[in-house]
This record gives sequence, structure tokens and C-alpha cells, in this order.
Amino acid sequence: MTPARQTTLRHEQSGFSAARAAEKAANEKQNAMAAHTVAGHALDAADCAHLLQMLGLDTGSQEP
Repeated sequence: MTPARQTTLRHEQSGFSAARAAEKAANEKQNAMAAHTVAGHALDAADCAHLLQMLGLDTGSQEP
């Protein structure tokens, strides 16, 4: 493989990795905001936990 082709592949891989990392961060932020909204509308802690579980949202402490 020529050096130019290797450079192109590395650039494409790093661009893909950056896009995946940005998508993961955006998804985590969106999930945290959704969990915050659910918590604000839940009747109590048990209701909140049940709703979060039904929605498949992580109950870990994340800030929006």
C-alpha cells in the first residue's frame, strides 16, 4: 500500500471515530435530559424508577 493511501485510511478512520464519539455524547446528553423530564413528572422515586426502566433510560447520574 502506498503512503498516500495509508494516510487516507487513517484520516477516514479517525473521522469515523470522532463522529461515533460525538454521536455517543449527544445520545448520552439526550438520555439524561429525558431522564430529568421523567423524574420531574414522576409521582415518587418508585414511579420514576419504573418509568425510566420502561423507557430503557439509564438511571445513572448524568447531567444534561
